[in-house]
Amino acid sequence: MPHPFRDVAIVGVYNTVQARELPDHDSASVELEGALGALADAGLTPRDVDTVCTQFSSEDVLALGLGPCTTRGMLPRITSVLDAAALIATGQSDVVLMAAGGAGVYTDRTATAPWTRPAHEFVVGHGLFTAAEFALIARRHMLTYGTTPEQMAIVAATIRNNGHVNPKAVYYGRGPYTPEDILASRMVADPYHLLDCSTTSEGACGLVLARADRAADLATTPAWILGGAGDSMGPSYHIAPRWDMRGSTDPDIPAGYVGRRAARRSFAMAGLHPSDVDVAEFYDPFSFEIIRQLEAFGFCEDGEGGPFVAAGEIAPGGSLPITTDGGLMSFGHPGYAAQLVQRVIRAVEQVRGTCETMQVPDAEVAICSNGGAGALFTDVLLVGRERP
Repeated sequence: MPHPFRDVAIVGVYNTVQARELPDHDSASVELEGALGALADAGLTPRDVDTVCTQFSSEDVLALGLGPCTTRGMLPRITSVLDAAALIATGQSDVVLMAAGGAGVYTDRTATAPWTRPAHEFVVGHGLFTAAEFALIARRHMLTYGTTPEQMAIVAATIRNNGHVNPKAVYYGRGPYTPEDILASRMVADPYHLLDCSTTSEGACGLVLARADRAADLATTPAWILGGAGDSMGPSYHIAPRWDMRGSTDPDIPAGYVGRRAARRSFAMAGLHPSDVDVAEFYDPFSFEIIRQLEAFGFCEDGEGGPFVAAGEIAPGGSLPITTDGGLMSFGHPGYAAQLVQRVIRAVEQVRGTCETMQVPDAEVAICSNGGAGALFTDVLLVGRERP
């Protein structure tokens, strides 16, 4: 049976400037900049596009002078990339433009960012902002398996140091950090210290997918979708997350390991195993999420994520380098756009061999993710250098 995405290539990627504030932009304008940058990277023009999947799809169609064309409103998640790929695989589209951006949203800067302020009355009333919700998941794992704050601090220091050497990261040059520096920062939501948590910033990204025969005529090296899937346990930030929350689809997988089913399906689609992965561009809203994903995705056994991290496996030169650009903790976190802006794009650059910093030598397969157990969803994508 042929691979479902054999005829789909990722041909263009782009990050705009990431900064704490971009005063000359709003979310729509910076998103459009990301879209145009991705087209330029692919060597395409707007007139080559026949499908637009962006936060502002209709507005972008007008701004780019397109139409009639296909549009899809989208959440800037990995599942949207899979949906875009399916449009090409089923013959509905030849070139899909994706983009997401965030600017001018977090203006008061006196409290948590807007996307960390759940609106549900029964959540807000108990102070369950995002850090507290993710902290519940981390604390349960600590009690069950003995995971330590020191192990989480190793994760945070590793990711922040990747950003420290990345000139395009918002927090470039702020390090280097030691685990002791992480633990010395103020407590936000036990067990998370300030430096265990992601930052806030502004910026955008773009992604272009095309039919494989179109990709052959382009100057860029294509990346290929090897496998992907998404898992959800319910609406994000409406209820307090519980590690043991289960559903009927696969009751053996608790909410604490949401993403396990998606990872298994992704590896099965690709015909690969975790040992085949060269670099992991994991989503890093909080330090424990890396430990959790290592276990959920099968890179180590349940409860062994902390020791895996402590052994240096996720560091540059380790068996599984992670979040090589500095992630949400250091490169940038432009709101919801961060779920696409970093992880998918960085995975593509890794297998292309074009990462400006922290390029993993001879990387052929990369895994990327978004979401997290505190948000009750996790998506997984495998991209590779070789066509499936």
